[in-house]
Amino acid sequence: MIFRVIFHYFALLFHKKRGKNLRACGILLFVLLYGATGFRYFEREAGEVTFVDGLWYSLVTMTTVGYGDIFPKTPLGRFAVGVPLMFVGIGILGYILTTVSSALVFSQGQKRRGMGSTNLSGHIVLINVPGVAKVEQVIRELRRDPSIGGDTEVVIVSEDLDELPAVFQGHDVHFVKGNPTRDETLTRASIDRAAYVVILCRDPKEPASDNLNLAITLAIESRSSQVVSAVECIDPGMEELLRKAKCDRIVCLSKFQSRFISHELLNPGAQRLIEDLTGSADGQQLYFTDMAGGPQLATCADLRAFCHRADHVLIGIRRGKEQILNPPDTTPLLTGDAAITIGKRRFAFN
Repeated sequence: MIFRVIFHYFALLFHKKRGKNLRACGILLFVLLYGATGFRYFEREAGEVTFVDGLWYSLVTMTTVGYGDIFPKTPLGRFAVGVPLMFVGIGILGYILTTVSSALVFSQGQKRRGMGSTNLSGHIVLINVPGVAKVEQVIRELRRDPSIGGDTEVVIVSEDLDELPAVFQGHDVHFVKGNPTRDETLTRASIDRAAYVVILCRDPKEPASDNLNLAITLAIESRSSQVVSAVECIDPGMEELLRKAKCDRIVCLSKFQSRFISHELLNPGAQRLIEDLTGSADGQQLYFTDMAGGPQLATCADLRAFCHRADHVLIGIRRGKEQILNPPDTTPLLTGDAAITIGKRRFAFN
């Protein structure tokens, strides 16, 4: 791993001012070899020394470490080898290390400003940033689910951000700045190898944001149809167009908010209940679980008993696009059905 990091930053070193840096490295190598061969030649009378001894002495002298285990004992060894290493070698090495440090700072700055590219797989791509707090909550909720995992990397794609917000830095969150409808931007976000993509409304108060999200969905699905996509929309009339664009999941903000307000008015406490069931914090949560590969269950009575043994409460089944809530015990189960349950953690039927 450390060699990969060293190689990466030396590649940055030669990418900028290539000719000048190559000459500096050439001089450094020459001084190093001169020190190794000169030490062996001039110190042969003071005792048996090898080329490796000379190389070691040159390295510890040029890096100002100076262990003192090997040192020149003859006047020629000291002044013809030691002095040039101290002045020329240290100067050249200092220049190279300074250049490498500058390249490192420049590279980190480029990443922070979203100017670089990612090389990820199985990650989450989150497009548009309507607010840092909202994006932070979405990432936190996704990572809490065991099916995704807390160490899953996230790539934020946005035209509006100038740099990655400090709250995300150091938490496996990357930033790509650019137009998310462009192939070049999506390529830099490694969209073809992503597991999930979440497209948020750029401005929840502006219905025109739906048009942008539709364009982004088309750009992604036309090249990466295997990515599971979830898209926000404001206008309920946009849902049909998003389905035609092959979007996998659609969340209509206005539809949800209107129902949420009326339900809270008629059933006080509904907001807290829905927050608990849809959140990923500790507590009881709502799960949709595919029953494929599990035990042979004939009716909802069998399914309810199975869920009870797993400390889950069965509240319904999903059959295609239809959801059957509170089904009678005699309801037969069909191939492709999914159980809708409430429990502490996700469980599997296999």
